[in-house]
Amino acid sequence: MIEEEVCGKKVLIKMDQLLPTGSYKDRGASLLISYAREHKVSSLVEDSSGNAGCSIAAYSARAGISCEIFVPEHTSVGKLRQIESYGSKIRLVKGSREDVSRKVLEQIWENFYASHVYNPLFLHGTKTLAFEVCEQLGWKSPGAIVVPVGNGTLLLGVSIGFGELHSGGIIDHLPKIIAVQAENCAPLLRAFELNRKDPEGVDAQSTVAEGIAIERPIRGTQILKAVRDSGGIFVGVSEQEIIDTWKELPKRGHFVEQTAAATIAGLKKYISKSGPGETVVSVFTGHGLKTACE
Repeated sequence: MIEEEVCGKKVLIKMDQLLPTGSYKDRGASLLISYAREHKVSSLVEDSSGNAGCSIAAYSARAGISCEIFVPEHTSVGKLRQIESYGSKIRLVKGSREDVSRKVLEQIWENFYASHVYNPLFLHGTKTLAFEVCEQLGWKSPGAIVVPVGNGTLLLGVSIGFGELHSGGIIDHLPKIIAVQAENCAPLLRAFELNRKDPEGVDAQSTVAEGIAIERPIRGTQILKAVRDSGGIFVGVSEQEIIDTWKELPKRGHFVEQTAAATIAGLKKYISKSGPGETVVSVFTGHGLKTACE
């Protein structure tokens, strides 16, 4: 976790772009594939916008499990090559991210479904980010944590992690969860603004933040509740704000993918309004090399 200055204030950033496959998804994949290996799974399928597929493919290769990853046909070339390098089979699916999810469901009767969305083990892997943050703060909770949200695998993991630490008496308060969405695809932001309990239908447009381009998040109701229960908010960022931040970060020595830049763009919006002395933590979710060959 490093210290950075954003909008004139000091913030802390977890560098999950430096995990084995270059994204925070390794946290969930490690636990989920360990479970699959323990239970003698020989083959599995997964659907992904890219990073989860890379992680599941890598850990499956390590575990000796045959793997097939379903992805949208417009997935970044770098991520496709990474998945292939682990020996996994790629299934390109036409249409939206939701079309990919529907397609993979046709295969789960014959294979273990290593879903980073449906399988709760994945969330209990991503919760380790909350554990590490508190440990690095001397077993204290930050005031707020800023994370991206599409399907919510990081946000819900963080919520679980901080919740367990709080219920165990290790930390004395829960941090506010600040959830960042791209304005071009923001069903959760829209529902939050309308005070709805469930995700709101939106006319989604394309976004460079492909990792959070989820029109109908399966766990949307849980995500909205987790943010509200924490006293947090949703923040929307424009395509220009994402691109500007993505171009700015390398000048600070950080090369991240556009989805990670969207998170930092949202961090800027939040930090400009945050209270004095509040400890704010965010995360670089994915490495820039994943989309460098676009």
